[in-house]
Amino acid sequence: MTTKTYLVEDNAVIRENLVGFLEDIADATVVAYASGEAEAVDWLRNHRDSWDVAIVDLFLDQGNGLGVVSACRERARHQKVVVLSNYATPDMRARTKALGADAFFDKSAEIELLLDYCEKLSRRND
Repeated sequence: MTTKTYLVEDNAVIRENLVGFLEDIADATVVAYASGEAEAVDWLRNHRDSWDVAIVDLFLDQGNGLGVVSACRERARHQKVVVLSNYATPDMRARTKALGADAFFDKSAEIELLLDYCEKLSRRND
């Protein structure tokens, strides 16, 4: 089953590449995206049942990904929140986990791990 994915990424080039990777490799469909915190939080609140996984960058055009992760605390059990950031310090990994993130991947070194994670989610839903 295709995983419905919501992207929160402000860099258009990275976003387009992620969409391609996710749809081609991880059997995911990107249902929507946002480039800022307020836009992302608003979409997530108004589309509670429209996504299976949210992939969130920490540094955004407006606000930050920590607010987005925190806003996802009231999600359904099957919905996963993944942080994808270049700021992959141990402290930031722990902080996002404390806010409710299910996984954290380093944007510069762990894209393949992210794709594997999403592919496993897709197979779980079969």
